[in-house]
Amino acid sequence: FGDTELFDLSRDQALVGLADRLQLTGLPRRIECYDISHLGGTDNVASMVVFTDGVANRDEYRRFKMHLEGNDDFAHMREVMERRFSSKNLQEWLKPDLLVIDGGKGQLGAALGVLERLGVAIPAIGLAKREEEIIRRRPDSVPLDPGRYQDEAWITTNVDWETILLPHTSHVLQLVQRVRDEAHRFAI
Repeated sequence: FGDTELFDLSRDQALVGLADRLQLTGLPRRIECYDISHLGGTDNVASMVVFTDGVANRDEYRRFKMHLEGNDDFAHMREVMERRFSSKNLQEWLKPDLLVIDGGKGQLGAALGVLERLGVAIPAIGLAKREEEIIRRRPDSVPLDPGRYQDEAWITTNVDWETILLPHTSHVLQLVQRVRDEAHRFAI
């Protein structure tokens, strides 16, 4: 295989692996990722990047200038979710198959709170930078477990959250990192 074919295989493996790992009903063909950026609490912006079939779709990127001031990632995440998933934007923009939030439980919880209040059902995960942990709200079908290996992942669950720690060689983790890194780059 050439480089292009190897990239396509890796990307396809990552999309299938992500769907399997998160028990999605289908492949996450449209992934949206959100990141908040600011300069010392000023010039706050949120970025939305879109990956279609595992490839950046720059025509769909959006930048949101935050109306709220200060350095409050959670409030800014709530604001961008409210704006992105307003009834107007839900009609005009395609609905994602998966949301990726740059951050941990706090940022993901802020985003999920808005989605629930608006009645928008979209699977969402957070990617916490320190250990590159994939975090999601614990589905009812997932039992509580202080920690176990499943396939290549170390998974822990508590009452509210499931944390998935994949090896850095995982195609799934590399895809999610690529999406998150692009959101961070675009926000800056």
